[in-house]
Amino acid sequence: MQVLAERTSACETIIKSAHAGALEGKLDCAVLAVGGFGRAELFPHSDVDILLLVESAAAAQSAKGDISEFLKQLWDSGMRLSHSVHTVDECCQIHDGNTELTVSLLDQRWLTGSAGLYVKLEERLPEFLRSKSGTISRRLSELTKSRHSKYHATIYHLEPDIKDTPGGLRDLHLLGWFGKLLGRNFPPELQAARDFLFCLRYGLHTRAGRDKNILDFETQDALSSQPEQLMRDYYRYAREIYRSATRTMESAESTKDKGLLEHFRNWRGRLSNSEFTVSRDQVLARSPQQLRNDLSMVLRLFAFTGRHGLSLAADTEARLLEFHTQPEALQWNQAVALMRLPKAAWAMRQMHATRVLEQILPEWKEIECLVVRDFYHRYTVDEHTIVALEMIEPPNDARLQTLFEETGRVELLRMALIFHDIGKGGGDHVTASAEIARRVMARWNAPADDIETVEFLVRHHTTISALMSKRDLSDPATARELAEQVGTVENLKLLTLLTYADISAVYPGAMTPWRLEQLWRVYTSTHEELTRELETERIVQYGETAEEQAFLAGFPARFLRTHSKAEIQKLVLLSRQQADEGAAVAIDRHQGAWRATVLANDRAFLFASLAGALAGFGLNILKAEAFANARGVILDTFAFEDPNRNLEQNPEEVDRLQRMLLRAVTGKSDVARLVDSRKKAHRQKGRLAAKVGVSNEAVPNATLVEVTAEDRPGLLYDLASAISEAGCEIDVVLIDTEAHKALDVFYLKKSGGQVPESEHGQLKMRLLTACQS
Repeated sequence: MQVLAERTSACETIIKSAHAGALEGKLDCAVLAVGGFGRAELFPHSDVDILLLVESAAAAQSAKGDISEFLKQLWDSGMRLSHSVHTVDECCQIHDGNTELTVSLLDQRWLTGSAGLYVKLEERLPEFLRSKSGTISRRLSELTKSRHSKYHATIYHLEPDIKDTPGGLRDLHLLGWFGKLLGRNFPPELQAARDFLFCLRYGLHTRAGRDKNILDFETQDALSSQPEQLMRDYYRYAREIYRSATRTMESAESTKDKGLLEHFRNWRGRLSNSEFTVSRDQVLARSPQQLRNDLSMVLRLFAFTGRHGLSLAADTEARLLEFHTQPEALQWNQAVALMRLPKAAWAMRQMHATRVLEQILPEWKEIECLVVRDFYHRYTVDEHTIVALEMIEPPNDARLQTLFEETGRVELLRMALIFHDIGKGGGDHVTASAEIARRVMARWNAPADDIETVEFLVRHHTTISALMSKRDLSDPATARELAEQVGTVENLKLLTLLTYADISAVYPGAMTPWRLEQLWRVYTSTHEELTRELETERIVQYGETAEEQAFLAGFPARFLRTHSKAEIQKLVLLSRQQADEGAAVAIDRHQGAWRATVLANDRAFLFASLAGALAGFGLNILKAEAFANARGVILDTFAFEDPNRNLEQNPEEVDRLQRMLLRAVTGKSDVARLVDSRKKAHRQKGRLAAKVGVSNEAVPNATLVEVTAEDRPGLLYDLASAISEAGCEIDVVLIDTEAHKALDVFYLKKSGGQVPESEHGQLKMRLLTACQS
């Protein structure tokens, strides 16, 4: 910019005049322009950086008064001065804690004073920079990464510091410094970005009348009649600069890696497979041309990086920027696979950076680089969304980590986070986001149940936050209100985790310890309310026909929230078979697992027999529920996995399992023997100590039993058998299994009422023994 050159020239004239008057003939020194002054990039209120090059420290000391007079004249001229005094030897040394001196010399140029002294520097400095380029490059990278970390390594700040934020002017300077160290030219493709930032900084200085670099909301409005477009242009240019700066640092480090880091990177190279090569922690495609139009391969690439936490090589990124597909091409099972990755947020960040995300989800374009001025959020909407995903990988709280492990549908949680703010930019973003989520998931052919869960989470993603700030959390009505809205414990867990991620992603430190405790308080009080509901709230009259009403009467109210109308109609049809034959069993696939539904008249050890039959068949129970209606008919539902795929590969085995379950209902199967044979084949790992809680206070007319234990074959059978052996009846059961942990909740009765407290100790010991059996 001409105006920068003019100010640089004016400062040079003043400095030369002050040197002639104060130092010439008194001190043998050279005055060097360094930093921004050395680059001739003096903005209206930039500091003027100079270096006094002296023969020796003693000479400088003896002329201390003359140097002071020289500096005084510069300050009196109105110049904001930053100066240092060094010898040639000092300029050609690495100084711990003062890397800035060496960096400033990369931009040095002679202004006035001793030409002979400057020639000595010119003779020694290039060799010093060449011989120490590795050390200087490493320290430059360290300083840059430290600066980036202060801004959480993202360009997407609503009010960015255009000098120091990633992708700002400092990163442009970095590219220039590396260019001088490594013999590279400034990237010509960044010239437009450089001009844009220069114009912004000039406008900031001119308007503020000082050295201001924060592009705040007020200045955005003042500099442009279209501030939203101004900021989108800023993020676009900043993204180009940041990507180039990151690549340059990686390239510089790759030429200097030694020792353990190099060994580790070589070891990571073993992750290479038939499609992708890992070189220095970066992924290259063996058939890169396919990345332009092969969606399946592109998704496998991001699954690979999201599984191992690897970066994309520059060539891979360039190919992906040319990728094109139709939104309808993505299918639900592909989206689920991405959301189940251990580092799904990292995969999403890479998909966003390469614009693949907007190809498979065009709705994302509406929030890309979107600034929403609520004076609360720090990031753009797209960055806030990805940071929210990062906040649950895993949550930074042991209690929430446990919830994360317990929820069996982490892919739905992540999907809800992707959609939770996608409708921003208009009016009611919550409603808009929920409608977009439903439309997109339908386009991906997602199951109706999954669509409903994600839509529910999106519609209620501000509900818990509002309760925390506007309601008395000690008021029982607050927990009742939230329990009514979430409906199930499963939804409560997901919504609690989503709220944690959403708040944590607003800005660093937004999830304060106090706020975290408030969130946990909401969760625990609502959880207690939901578990109490299982026993206290029963269906009295519901259904379109008398047959349906008779079947549903007496089931917990939760039943209506967890079963669709179509599922209820199937159960009513199954109840006809049960009425005729005494028992009915149906086996089908549901939500990626197998499901067994059993209707039968109640008897002692019924639930235990069914659990034992499934375990004896070699199946792993994931979830289970047991309810009884007013007619005394038991509905037991088991979700299970078939690790050996016997049911899938041998359809006749489904019929055999169905017959086994029917024999278990009638007591004609030796379930204990089947379970024992399965136990012998299993080695207990003993990683989790069993815990059992027994309480008569949770509900008025039943005893609540909660069991947490390491899962193993036959565990549910042993627990249910222990309960029956204690003379208790199982009224309601909720079973959940995640990884190696079993979370079992039983509502028990004895002689029609609660289990006497005098028997709680013995019951607890029976259950602990069963856990360790």
